[in-house]
Amino acid sequence: MSPISDALRTQLVEQAIAARLQAYAPYSRYLVGAALLAEGGQVFTGCNVENAASPAGICAERTAVVKAVSEGVHTFQAIAVVTGDGGTPCGICRQTLNEFSPDIWVIIARADGEILYELPLTDLLPRSFGPANLRDV
Repeated sequence: MSPISDALRTQLVEQAIAARLQAYAPYSRYLVGAALLAEGGQVFTGCNVENAASPAGICAERTAVVKAVSEGVHTFQAIAVVTGDGGTPCGICRQTLNEFSPDIWVIIARADGEILYELPLTDLLPRSFGPANLRDV
């Protein structure tokens, strides 16, 4: 069951759709947008930015996280990710989200706004390795 309201879910997907339109993806042509909801209610958006010197690019999800962290925000409630085909976050993005909010709610939608999946990050990244693993070493 989703921890966010229908209205907030719709808002996040719409903001991710708008962010996707800012993507710089001349090589893959795979546009991605993300809208990250912080615990305090702020929303940080991001898009993917590719680079000819691959893998120097950055994914939309990590762009949103970096924007939030650069503003002093470190805990998140939900993220909407929008692609043309409903692709899920890559492994690096899953690990980055896990670093800050292992229980974040993930919404996956297509560019037309259709939500395909809603699930906790723990379902996308089972048995993850994170900060808690390093506390007692």
